[in-house]
Amino acid sequence: MKGEAMSQNNRSNFDLTTLNQLQQIQLTGDKSIDSTLVDDFINFLDVSEETSKTYRKNLKPFFTFLEINQIINPNRQNVIEYKRYLAELNHKPTTIQNRLVAIRQFFKWLNSIGFYPNITENVKSMKLNHTFKKDALTAKQATQLLHSIDRRTKEGKRAYAIIYLMVTTGLRTIEINRANIEDMRNVGNQFVLYIKGKGRTEKSEYVKITEHTLQAINDYLQSREMIKATDPLFVSNSHNSYNKRLSTRSISHIVKAQLKAINLFSPRLTAHSLRHTAGTLNMLSGGSLEETQQLLRHKNLQTTLIYSHALERMKNDSENRIDNFINQSHE
Repeated sequence: MKGEAMSQNNRSNFDLTTLNQLQQIQLTGDKSIDSTLVDDFINFLDVSEETSKTYRKNLKPFFTFLEINQIINPNRQNVIEYKRYLAELNHKPTTIQNRLVAIRQFFKWLNSIGFYPNITENVKSMKLNHTFKKDALTAKQATQLLHSIDRRTKEGKRAYAIIYLMVTTGLRTIEINRANIEDMRNVGNQFVLYIKGKGRTEKSEYVKITEHTLQAINDYLQSREMIKATDPLFVSNSHNSYNKRLSTRSISHIVKAQLKAINLFSPRLTAHSLRHTAGTLNMLSGGSLEETQQLLRHKNLQTTLIYSHALERMKNDSENRIDNFINQSHE
């Protein structure tokens, strides 16, 4: 029935109770959405397991909202009300936008198979701030951060290697997490680290490892016991997960702890700040826009342009010119 076009009368008779019975949708807040319909929707999209989980996560709150408000026949106004409801809960605009994207795709698919009209048409997207949500470190702060790490311990050697690698290559925490020792290889005369980038299915891209970064990594690897080429590049030292792959949360915690150690407590300074630091310092030191795009592996040049615009704004000395002009006029 899902694969065949339904009559307009059948569409108008659609309600969540019937859908729950037919597709076994679990809508209550303490249960996950595990339905044939949602499964078919995600199978239609043909996405990775990670993206599949993201769609489920973003769809579940909407169904819960409908259930709580006893909405039988959801319509466009209900979607708008849901968007306002999320804003009232102080969800970030990006979070609301991600949930709207999932709902749009879901109802677009329902409409395409003739199951239910697309009630998300003409629902406005969130106005997003097209600037980075995390700050970059200055060159002085980056140097201070690296010099503050005690490299006499295994933990210190690991933290130093991770942070040096992230600052010089702009790697994300997930890319650090996925790296194995065997991913470090030679390309010509250059030592590189092959990575599985964002949205990639295999390790087809690489970043260059500088001499100082390589020394930091080798120093850390020498502190480990009985390593194999297939082992993770960075592993946990905790009792519960000893020698297992270091999680993204642990990587973030390591960076955050070192930032706090030099009195950088801002919520806008996190592990992702090191990626922005790499992009910013590359452009400040003479790297071109295109080189920075390649370094950070941005698909869209517009993303890299944010760095350029930020630096151009800093070079704009209008405020000081105005201040000087005002003071000169009073002399």
